[in-house]
Parts: sequence; C-alpha cells; structure tokens
Amino acid sequence: MDFNVIFSLAGIVEMPMLAKIKRNFLLHCVVAKNISRNPKFWLVFFTDMILLTCALYISYSLRFEGADLRVDWLSQFFTILPVILLVKAPVFYFFGLYRGMWRYTSTDDLVRIIKATFTAVVLGVVVLLYINRFEGLSRSVFILDTVFTFLFISGHRVSIRFLYDEGNGSHRFFSLPSVHKTKRLLLIGVGDSAEKILRELNSNRNLPYLPVGLVDIDPGKIGMKIHGVPVVGIVGDLQDHIERVSAEELLIAAASVPVNKMKHIVEICQTTKIPFKVIPAFGELLDGKVSLKSIRDISYKDLLGRAEVVLEQEKVGGYLANKIVLITGAGGSIGSELCRQILRFSPKQLILFDSSEENLYAIQMELIHECKLKNVIPVLGKVQDIKLLKLIFAQYKPAVVFHAAAYKHVPLIEENPWQAVQNNIFATQLLMEASILYQVERFVLVSTDKAVRPTNVMGASKRFTELLMQAYDWNNWDGCLYGEWEKVFAGAEVPVLLENKIQRHSTRIMAVRFGNVIGSSGSVMPLFKRQIENGGPVTVTHPEVTRYFMLVEEASQLILQAGSMGEGGEIFILKMGEPIKISNMARDLIKLAGKEPDTEIEIQYTQLRAGEKLYEELITVGEGIIDTNHEKILVLRGNHYVRCSHLFGYLEKFADDSGNYCGQTIKKTLHHVIPEYTPDVV
Repeated sequence: MDFNVIFSLAGIVEMPMLAKIKRNFLLHCVVAKNISRNPKFWLVFFTDMILLTCALYISYSLRFEGADLRVDWLSQFFTILPVILLVKAPVFYFFGLYRGMWRYTSTDDLVRIIKATFTAVVLGVVVLLYINRFEGLSRSVFILDTVFTFLFISGHRVSIRFLYDEGNGSHRFFSLPSVHKTKRLLLIGVGDSAEKILRELNSNRNLPYLPVGLVDIDPGKIGMKIHGVPVVGIVGDLQDHIERVSAEELLIAAASVPVNKMKHIVEICQTTKIPFKVIPAFGELLDGKVSLKSIRDISYKDLLGRAEVVLEQEKVGGYLANKIVLITGAGGSIGSELCRQILRFSPKQLILFDSSEENLYAIQMELIHECKLKNVIPVLGKVQDIKLLKLIFAQYKPAVVFHAAAYKHVPLIEENPWQAVQNNIFATQLLMEASILYQVERFVLVSTDKAVRPTNVMGASKRFTELLMQAYDWNNWDGCLYGEWEKVFAGAEVPVLLENKIQRHSTRIMAVRFGNVIGSSGSVMPLFKRQIENGGPVTVTHPEVTRYFMLVEEASQLILQAGSMGEGGEIFILKMGEPIKISNMARDLIKLAGKEPDTEIEIQYTQLRAGEKLYEELITVGEGIIDTNHEKILVLRGNHYVRCSHLFGYLEKFADDSGNYCGQTIKKTLHHVIPEYTPDVV
C-alpha cells in the first residue's frame, strides 16, 4: 500500500500539523515492517503470548485453589483470554517492548514493562466492563495477573540477556575458560571508580584482567565485597596481599586523592616490583566516565594531586553558548584544550587561528572527526597580518576571542627579541583593535607568571601586552588606534566605530595569568622524559630552582571561568598551589620510569640560562590582589593605567628596532616602559 498516495489524496500534506502526523505514521509503518521481517521478533512475541496465557491461568488457579477449579471457571478463562491477549499485544508493542535489543535489557526496559503491564490491565478491565459490566469476574484474578505478567515478561527479557552474556563468557556459571591470557588484577581503592571497573570486567570476560581483590586505606572496609570481589586488606600491607592472591598487576582505582596520599600509594607500588597503572582523575574525562580504556601508566600529573575544577556552568555558558568564538594559537597546548572545553557549552562556530599548519590540521581533524563538530573554520596565518584580521572579523564576526598565541620559550626569545615584539606585542595589539572595531563582546588574553617582575624578554613582552590590555579596555580607552586601519578599509565598508571616531566601545578586555603548564610545548617535562628514555643524564639548571605547575585541563577551564567574571581591565590570577622544585620533579619522573635517581639515572646541574629566574612569582607586591567568588581565581584591579597614546610611542620604537633586528635596543625600550625589568644590556 502506498501511504504517500493516500495522504496526498486526502490533502493532509498541505497541513503542517497533519503532515507531522503523516511522518510519524509512516515512520511507525517502516519500523513495524522491519520488525515483522525479523524472525527473532516472532519468537519473542509468541513466547510472550504463551507467558501471558500462563500468567492468567495461574492467576485463576491460585484464586480458586487449583483442585477446586470447576469447568465453568475454566470456560471463563478461555472466554476472556482472547480479550486479554488482544489488549496486551498492541499495548506492549506501543510501549516499545519489541523494539529493543534484548541482549542489552536494562532497568529502563523493566520500567517500560511496568508501565505497559498496568496500562494493559486497565484497558483490559475497561473492555470487559464495556462487554459485560465485569459481571461474574473476580477482581483478585486481575491483580494476580498483573503481578505474574510483570514477572514473566521481565524474566523473559532478563533471561535473554543472561543467555547472550553467557555465550560471550561474561558470567562464570557454565562458561568455558577464556582462551585469552588473563592477568590477576589487584585494585587499590574502594569507591565509584573501582565499582565501574569491576562492572566492566564482569560484563566483558574477553578483557585480559581477572580481579582477585581490593585494598584500601580504610581498614574498616576489610571483608566487604564489590561485585563479588573482596576487600582483602589495607594498602600498607600491599606486598602481603599480592602474594596471598597471586596478583600480577596493580590498578590504582582512585579517581581523585590528595597529593600526599597518591605519592604514598605510588611509593608502595614501586616497592612491589610488579606493574601498576592508574585511572585518570574525573577532570581529565570530559564525559565523566571511567572505563578500562582510561587505564594508563602513572604519570607526574597524578602526583600533583589537583582537585577537580568546578566551573560555574551557567556563567560560562552564558557568554559562550550559541556564540561565534575565535581562538588564536588554536593548535597549541592551551589553545587546543580551550577548543575541547568550549565544546561543552555548544558554541555556534569555532574559528581556529594558527600559524602552524601541522598543529592547525591536527586540532581541526580532532574536532571534526572525534568531537563531531561541523562548524569549524580553520585560518592558517599570522595574527599580525592586519588584512587577514580584517577579512576574518568582517566575514565571521566573532563574539568572543581567546588570544592564546604567543612565543614562550625563554632562552629562544632571549636570543631573538624581535620575534617577541612581532608575535607577542604587535599581534596582541592588532587583535585587540580588530576586536574593538568589530564590537567583540569579550576578549581574553592568556598571559604568564613571567610577566611579574620580568627578568627576560618573553616575560617583559607579555607584561607589555597586559599594559595594552588595560589601555584598550572600554573603561580606559582614549579613542586611539595604532594600526593603520584607514588604509586597510580604503574603498571598503568601514566599521561604524572607525567611521564616526567614537571615543567609547563596549568590548570587555581582560587577561589571565598563570605559570607552567605540564605537557605544553614550553614545559620541561618532555625534555626530562626523552633524557630518561635515553638513559640520562637528566639536566636541571639549578638545585633550588622552583616553578609553579598546572594541568592543561584545569588551566583551560579556569581561563573560561575568568572570561565569564571580567568586567574589563582585570588581570585574573589562577591559584597554582605550592611551587615545585624542578630537581624533585626530575627525581619523581625517574622513579615513575622504574629507575633509581643518581644511581641508574644521573641528575646533572648546569646553570640558569639567560633570562631565567630561580623562583617564579604570580603577583607583585602592591598590585592590589583580591579574592573572587571562585576559590581558585584571584583578580588584580589596578588604579593606574597607561594610556594608549603613551604606549604608541613605544610601539613606534619597537617597529623600527624589530624591523632592523636590534635586540639590545628592544631590551632597553622594554626597560623604559617596564622599569622592574632589568635586562643584561642596561
């Protein structure tokens, strides 16, 4: 039968509401047709009919005590049975009991069976009331029939799942031994993560692990069981428990523990001389799920003991949801993680701006193929290209800009200061001006702790961008633009702000300042790992050198949070915890690699490189740091700002000196505008 012809003749296609009914009807017809062709459907359907018949018969037997069952009651049973089946069959189909994959029966399916059963009983009673006003029928029979119907139908579905699981070897009863070699796994930690891991191991016996026990810090949990796996003791006696259960591998199943406890657990695991792995912290898993795919070797991130960052979802989503967002340096460590975090808030479009072809391609492919994001615009080029900026802002009109692009390798920039001027200072200045001209709502500058009392060109250049940020903010702007925008807009549409020479704008510009990011391209950790893999030595510049460290995930999340809090002109400072000695970090990494520092892997101390500090700082005395509503974010609200017109004189000097590659002159100019910076040439 061609339903399209019937609906067309009826004129239903012309009416939007009925057209929707038509689409739903046709969809159900297609579904019913596909289901009817499945032989498993008929097997389950007829089995259900038999079970429903049994449920009604047993209800009558119990009600009339079986042996006393008279022929007239048996006749009544056969009379109402067709009515009951004709009511229950379509109701069960309507509630989707024949559209599921029965091998995956879950609690949701059981809820649907309950709803379908009660609905069918009510409709059956209504039909019988209509036929004979329920005369001569026992109410208790229908109550019993309701109970047995649920038990039989749900038991049918559960048995199907059990048989499928049995065939896959996921249950121990009646199952053949696995042909895969399994490792006897001892889990450390008794909590949600351990429960999820054990559940996954039970549901998939093909995985190469056999859980043999759990240990925990709390002795009060000894003797308890999770999914049949016992808690055999405490972590302190780990070696004894390993020998007792013949464990071959350890798994730290603690999603988030304090740093001191994690270090203690790792030290104990290292003494056992058997392999051990860890489940990542929940903050690393965007979907919040823990699975065996997440198991990995222990890393230095786990020893930082960071608490999960709590984002104020409504505030962050308020300025990102359904907005066009531009990220510079989108292929870098911070930029790419910003992209991943922003996806959580459903942006309308992401514009990825990067000068590295390889990095840009990598994040584009990740967002498209792994994150299933369609609205991705890759822009390959330099931020200081004023004509490219005009093209991008005019065409896409971003509402939010995150400026993460910068040169950050201290020794390299110290030797090539003109690149700091071009890539850090002028790129930021032009991007801010473009944001002002095209009325961007929020501009977030990613800064660094090296901008505090800078001792190197990189830090001084970032401090200069912070001064630019405050000068360009709508609260302090004096109406001046340094870029030659009039020439760029010659013969083209000119933004209203530039055309009318308006002295005010509404773009809120702010900066976020934090320290070293573990795993970033500028981090020391990749170097240490390569040196350890090559057998050493591991080179540390000074025994007492310390740095603040942060995970790339938490840094990106806090950048997003700070972006929601800014009113304009602030420098937000992320709390980095306690500074870490680089020498201690090197020793921990050597131990994590299964080696002994100073004996198997040598640690060599060189000397501080040009521009490097012994200690890093996040704030300068007298900067006016105050707390915010977020426990991990502070804010600097200064009272004295340098005007754009004053900074433009330095920009002119930078343009000349960088064009002539005059490194010493650039350092002297930076010293003039940032007196706390003392270069080696002054």
